[in-house]
Amino acid sequence: MPSTHTNPLETIDSAQDSRTLALAHWVSQQISSLAATPRLRSLGSDAGFRRYFRFDGGQNLLAVDAPPATEDSAQFIAIADFIARQGVRSPRIIAADAKQGFLLVEDFGDQLLFNIVNPDNANNLYQQAMQNLLQLQRSVDNPALIPRYDRSLLRRELELFSDWFARQLLAYPLAPNELALLDHTFTLLENLALSQPQVFVHRDYHARNLILCRDGDLGVIDFQGALWGGITYDLVSLLRDCYLRWPAAQVKDWALSYHQQAIATGLIPADTSPSLFMQWFDWLGLQRHIKVLGIFARLNLRDNKRGYLKDLPLVIRYTLEVADAYPELQDFAAWFRARLLPLATSQPWYSDYATAGEHQ
Repeated sequence: MPSTHTNPLETIDSAQDSRTLALAHWVSQQISSLAATPRLRSLGSDAGFRRYFRFDGGQNLLAVDAPPATEDSAQFIAIADFIARQGVRSPRIIAADAKQGFLLVEDFGDQLLFNIVNPDNANNLYQQAMQNLLQLQRSVDNPALIPRYDRSLLRRELELFSDWFARQLLAYPLAPNELALLDHTFTLLENLALSQPQVFVHRDYHARNLILCRDGDLGVIDFQGALWGGITYDLVSLLRDCYLRWPAAQVKDWALSYHQQAIATGLIPADTSPSLFMQWFDWLGLQRHIKVLGIFARLNLRDNKRGYLKDLPLVIRYTLEVADAYPELQDFAAWFRARLLPLATSQPWYSDYATAGEHQ
């Protein structure tokens, strides 16, 4: 899964390991006004392996450690520039050393949408987020820069669910008939993802990756995994956020408002019915949430990032709500309930999925 800060407001001193010390020394070389090598204060890591730091004299800058073995800094820089050229705020890149994996980038501050949104301001903030998304989706395709969200990638993502969530987290061995059911379900989701208009996809466009900047703009971060894919992917990432739930009626109102705006701007055909658009939205959201079940399990088991487990019940809720709503997907929902849900309920991270997200 593309990245999100696990604890954006944490500002404890980082352990001064060798990479942190090297980054601090590099920062001092980039900013001539610094009298000495700065002490870096950690903002935590993200779902990848990047780490973010503030420091005194930073002039609203963040130091970023992006290990070259796991993080593509060149792609991060290129996508940041691409987004900015669409008229959407992305962090300015002040300095970069791709060989070492060190960057100095603009600090948007701590006003994550996740932290500041409430029922009173949600409509204004989400309308702003959707306007930015429409702006990004009007961009011209650049295949040399932005990879395709093709069938093989969609399938590799879905198989994270089979491998990491079912087999490894829940220790459930999948029988041949169950693999056939998953293959059929995954093919349905892939077909609908590929049949809808293809546009720029941030791939992790949600409330922890949108920041209200000091000037009132809504800035976008953690975009380096961008792809060219289905038009509803980022919309459902925003409205069915894995960390923040809104009432179903409100989500549908926002989605259908977006449907009308996408027609008005020529992003989808004028004869695209609301029901077809909502099926695009629901099914591509299901692809994302099935994948996320696997990714959150992998973050725990492989990367020792246990904090994501507490968000699994909400993702299960989204998964079952959508699968229940479509006859073609109900066999998958019934199998999930019969085979996986009883195993999930015995896990220490489990809470009642049916009410997940309602007491945030």
